[in-house]
Amino acid sequence: MSDELILYTNPQSRGRVARWMLEEIGEPYQTEVLGYGTSMKSPEYLAINPMGKVPAVRHGERVVTECAAICAYLADAFPEANLKPTPEERANYYRWFFFAAGPLEAAITDSRILGVEPDAEKQRMVGYGSYATVMDALAQAFKSNAYVAGDRFTAADVYVGAQITWGLNFGTIEKRPEFRDYSERVSQRQAFVRATELDEQLTQK
Repeated sequence: MSDELILYTNPQSRGRVARWMLEEIGEPYQTEVLGYGTSMKSPEYLAINPMGKVPAVRHGERVVTECAAICAYLADAFPEANLKPTPEERANYYRWFFFAAGPLEAAITDSRILGVEPDAEKQRMVGYGSYATVMDALAQAFKSNAYVAGDRFTAADVYVGAQITWGLNFGTIEKRPEFRDYSERVSQRQAFVRATELDEQLTQK
């Protein structure tokens, strides 16, 4: 079985997160660019991701969808990239990885994109409570650590870093000093710069 890596993406999508992670692991990969409403909904791609959304990553015969899952999978599949957590880092790594994929993503979607803010009664029913609560909780991740899991960059920082960096750019994340400082650290990484340049080149075609 070939272990070829293929990224299915669109440069104006969450596929930028998956590309950043692929650049971090430093392995060769192919890029398949899909169009909204066309090839993204084709039978061929729906066989890969029934949601008809990007990104997806094929690794040999294995397919992974969802940005957080792609980041975690690639960190495990390519341990030589040293992006997996150490035993001491695991608690923070998994905590904030899943926090960003769950409460943070949901709060941003509801409050900043759909314009829906649950009232006090409904805040008990939704996993994130409120947008303000999520921002306060997320800030705690950087009170004493430079990165999500501690003092070292890991795969969790690709996903959390993407959420915060693009959230700051598009106004969906509050411009708190701890978020701005963290975004500056992660966005200076060579893999982030390379990934951004590759996607920007695709948007110009």
